[in-house]
Amino acid sequence: MTYYELMKRYWPGDLPKPSFRTHHEMQCVLADPNTISDLPLYSMYRDLALKREDRAYLLEQNVRFDITVIPPCMLGGEYVKTKGHYHPHNPSGIGYPELYQVFAGEAHYLLQHKSLSDVVVVTAKAGECLLIPPGYGHVTINPREEVLMMSNLVSAGFTSDYAPYEQMQGGAYYEMDGGVWVQNPRYPMIPLRRELAAYEVPELGIQHGRSIYEMVSEREDISFLNSPEMSLVL
Repeated sequence: MTYYELMKRYWPGDLPKPSFRTHHEMQCVLADPNTISDLPLYSMYRDLALKREDRAYLLEQNVRFDITVIPPCMLGGEYVKTKGHYHPHNPSGIGYPELYQVFAGEAHYLLQHKSLSDVVVVTAKAGECLLIPPGYGHVTINPREEVLMMSNLVSAGFTSDYAPYEQMQGGAYYEMDGGVWVQNPRYPMIPLRRELAAYEVPELGIQHGRSIYEMVSEREDISFLNSPEMSLVL
């Protein structure tokens, strides 16, 4: 089965041409930047909608729905991952959150607070969700020998900040072959990482096994993605 066929299994709508994250773009965040690869490491389908009405609702809410596909790969003994980024603060001074859901495969989300006071690894399996809380940067890792496919809902009102990860050559930890976590020596002082399973937030309609796209198609309240200060659970 091709990646496109796999995509169509989980996304019945039209697919725009994806953008790709190349090895050259990722070298600056790898444990071993001298690793060589001529293949794109992962692909991103941005700003998707199944129906015209869904598109209108997403525009009204200033929210974007994306899908990311990360094939299995090893890079110098490190599992393939996304580049990693932080979100800026919204007008109220609180960082924008982001909602993820795994379609296929398994993901390790490496979350680190911008103050480096907390580092968390969250494992999410197919059907499970994860809400990235305000103030946390995040890297998504594919630790399995199968394609990782995930969706996300996020505010369309900001540009992600990749610079801290680029400057520090990745996140606070690298996940290496066999699931071994190695501290990034460029971080002067970081806490021991915590490990969590993916968690639901039923107060916001976030439940495992239920597609997060239903929050769009059912016109549910997704204002917390732009205004987390209005939510009591963020």
